[in-house]
Amino acid sequence: MHALIARFLGVKRPLFQIITAERFSEVVNDIPLPSRDGRRAGVPADLHPVLAEQLTAAGVTGLWIHQREAWDVAARGEHFIVTTGTASGKSMCFNLPVLDGLLRHTRGRALYLYPTKALAQDQVRRLQELSDGVVEAAVYDGDTPPAARRVARERARALLTNPDMISVAMLPHHERWGDFFFNLEYVVIDEAHAYRGVFGSHVANVLRRLRRVSSFYGAEPQFLLASATISNALDHARNLTGLDMTLVSNDGAPLGQRRIIMWNPPVLDSALNVRRSSTSDAAEVLAELVRHKVRTICFTKSRRSAETVYQKTVALLQDTAPELAKRLSPYRAGYTPAQRRGIEERLFSGELLAVVATNALELGIDVGALDVAITVGYPGTVASLWQQWGRAGRGKGKSLGLFIAGNDALEQFFIRHPQELLNRSVEAATVDFTNPYIHDKHLLAAAYESPLMDGDTLFFGKGLADAANRQMQQGRLRHQAGSWFLRGSDYPAADISLRSSSSDQFTIVDEETGDIVGTQEAESAFSFLHPGAVYLHMGESYLATMLDLDGRVAAVRRFYDNYYTQPRRQSATDILTLELDSTFGPLRLFLGTVTVSSQVVGFQKKRTGSDEVLGVEELDLPTQHFVTESVWFTVPLELIAHDTLARLPGALHAMEHALIAMLPLLAMCDRWDIGGLSTPVHQQTELPTIFVYDGHPGGVGIARRGFHQFERWMKDTLALIRSCPCESGCPSCIQSPKCGNWNEPLDKELALRLLSSMLS
Repeated sequence: MHALIARFLGVKRPLFQIITAERFSEVVNDIPLPSRDGRRAGVPADLHPVLAEQLTAAGVTGLWIHQREAWDVAARGEHFIVTTGTASGKSMCFNLPVLDGLLRHTRGRALYLYPTKALAQDQVRRLQELSDGVVEAAVYDGDTPPAARRVARERARALLTNPDMISVAMLPHHERWGDFFFNLEYVVIDEAHAYRGVFGSHVANVLRRLRRVSSFYGAEPQFLLASATISNALDHARNLTGLDMTLVSNDGAPLGQRRIIMWNPPVLDSALNVRRSSTSDAAEVLAELVRHKVRTICFTKSRRSAETVYQKTVALLQDTAPELAKRLSPYRAGYTPAQRRGIEERLFSGELLAVVATNALELGIDVGALDVAITVGYPGTVASLWQQWGRAGRGKGKSLGLFIAGNDALEQFFIRHPQELLNRSVEAATVDFTNPYIHDKHLLAAAYESPLMDGDTLFFGKGLADAANRQMQQGRLRHQAGSWFLRGSDYPAADISLRSSSSDQFTIVDEETGDIVGTQEAESAFSFLHPGAVYLHMGESYLATMLDLDGRVAAVRRFYDNYYTQPRRQSATDILTLELDSTFGPLRLFLGTVTVSSQVVGFQKKRTGSDEVLGVEELDLPTQHFVTESVWFTVPLELIAHDTLARLPGALHAMEHALIAMLPLLAMCDRWDIGGLSTPVHQQTELPTIFVYDGHPGGVGIARRGFHQFERWMKDTLALIRSCPCESGCPSCIQSPKCGNWNEPLDKELALRLLSSMLS
């Protein structure tokens, strides 16, 4: 401990000299990024006087060029999406034209959508300041008291809400909102990249329902979107809204000097290639920065990790700089709104030197100028990583971005290939609003709002009649005089969870308090909620104690032990339909729909931080089936030497794991959103075959992205396995934390040979 403390002692250092390879052997890459001057354009001459006065009072004498471009596009009446860097002033891109319009049209209304409550609360203040209080703005979400909701509905001209409230509270009761929809001129969608996968596919349907109800009242609002940088911003905006869009992406904001540091914890077990805990190393780095009074934000992937890093950092500071320990705070979901506001204000004012946060602070909440952003573990997408690093440094100030890796395959891939991270195009956001498991539910909700008609293809596309007829066959809709009517008096929107593609869900209940912890799709409930499973939810650990298959209820209790569980599954795939096929070198490549059959037959208990097996238990659960989208390819027998046939299952299995690990680099998803299966002989292809499929019923576009980016995907997979220093496979390359066969068998050497042959 004394040697560790000694690392914190010494003279004060400039920012770029605090965390260096000379002082910390864990620093494996230190990469400077160039600064950039800002490019300005003039304030529009026809800007409303109230806005012009507020900008002048704030010392704003010009706009960045992307802000001015957004103004010009909006003035032409076009829908747009602006995608520029963090802290580049994207809010001004939509706030100026919206407030200008509301100031000129005194009955006009605007609807702002935010993915989090905290972000909506933060934006209310900005709107009121910019309009000098003339435009009344209000938040309408689950925390809004009933009386305040009525006031917001009747008086707020800028209403800030979330997709859930629009779906379940506004659209089904649109008659109460008649004046609002009649005067709706603008719809703002901030942080549009957050609407992807299952959630994004739901939101795309909600927005189509919103456009339809607005049209019923004679309104055609202008849609203004803002997003972090993604590779398919224009297509994503079109997929979300169903509208033609203009892209604004010429970022004119300045960038100060920035360094990116890659930190790799040391190996503790060379045989297993297991490294020291990334939370311990994060605490060490954070304590060093706080001791130098450097304003820092540290991002972790879970609430538990945030609390752990915070506690370890405080313990280190008590030994080296006890007076600074109180200037550090955690920030995560689960705190009350007042607690979160208090932390944000203390950070903004400079009272706090550092905060340890989950991604709740990743989005654009204004917490003032920060010097350093630490990311502990890969946050799931390159876009999120840059979003987090972008929280540090504003304007021309210096900033530091640190990435602290763990054992995860992607994290170690980036450590070994830093330019693959820094120079890589950000991922594409995947959305499929036509997914029948999602789309059909929203058509029922739309029919409740107003009978569906042939002309509604304007909103729901050419597949409207087919989807409506599916619901007629199930007895949910009836067709009469060219329209589809909802049968019964149900309230369909109340049954739609925007975070799930399945209507078959288990409710998770804390057996000690009776509180509802959350829900889990039935397709994955057996894997995550079987009796004895350690279940993670919002960063907290629970032990599953009961799974009621008939009542669709899982009982859990808080869990504090030091182990995790891995289910053992027996899986199979059956090809249902083939949509696309092509060749890639010697391979045949396919995209289509498959039925996935899976039975959980047992589970392992494994000590956290190691591969030590503490016990194995058997389970007796029924086989589950679901239909989803898959990419698959067959391997010709001529690529396989006769003397390696016995090793083929291990090679295919290793390739499957590595492919799943790398697919999130192409689609904005997590490896837990993806499933896979490999077999030396598939009953339908009659060849060695690897399937990689969407882990959600109906699919959300992840496998499709892999099909269209197959060459890049394969090259990344080869680089991942080839560059890992382990001999026979480890968590940093071909082992998977979600493997249903407990990572058996795996053959790294043959997987490399096969991949090289495929790419040659």
